[in-house]
Amino acid sequence: MKEKKYPRVLFTTTTRDDRVHPGHARKMVAKMKDQGHDVLYFEYTEGATPRAPPPRSRPNVGVDVHVFLNELK
Repeated sequence: MKEKKYPRVLFTTTTRDDRVHPGHARKMVAKMKDQGHDVLYFEYTEGATPRAPPPRSRPNVGVDVHVFLNELK
């Protein structure tokens, strides 16, 4: 079977996520890296979810995603 090359993946999570433990994202990133995939990972230390960070962190989230998407070009 021919191996397929996938594009870089960005995983984000927060240390304090009360719905999905950040350990799940950590394990998925580790597994994908072990398989040779190009993976980026960022764990926010504030806020309950990566999609709803505290107001002072929101600009950083936007910058992180913007940089990631521009690298895909």
